[in-house]
Amino acid sequence: MQYLHTMVRVRDLDASLAFYVDKLGLSEVSRVENPGGRFTLVFLAAPDDVEMAKARKAPMVELTYNWDAEDYQGGRNFGHLAYAVDDIYATCQRLMDGGVTINRPPRDGHMAFVRSPDNISVELLQKGKSLEPAEPWTSMPNVGAW
Repeated sequence: MQYLHTMVRVRDLDASLAFYVDKLGLSEVSRVENPGGRFTLVFLAAPDDVEMAKARKAPMVELTYNWDAEDYQGGRNFGHLAYAVDDIYATCQRLMDGGVTINRPPRDGHMAFVRSPDNISVELLQKGKSLEPAEPWTSMPNVGAW
């Protein structure tokens, strides 16, 4: 058995790509436009996984955009996506600078949560050993649900 991908339905493909690619830092690996089925699939991988993902040997996130409007409810009951990052503080700062709310700041130097434009919870985990607790993160409160 091999883990292939997690599919997330999105309402606005451009807004979702701005979040996952421009702000979070994932890379688009492939895209499928299906006019007959009226949907677009975009497969994304973490930077360290791109080459393996192209060979379908690394897990990916599949953004599914249905061309006909639908209102998806309950992003939280999906659970969450999780990514290991090289520097959790720098990643959270880059996301904040891009207008993303840090729902659960990395007060412990190890874990943070943010949400996508479709309310999907994304967990960020420090690769390896936790960073030393540092401001402004140690004083930041949780915001909303994560």
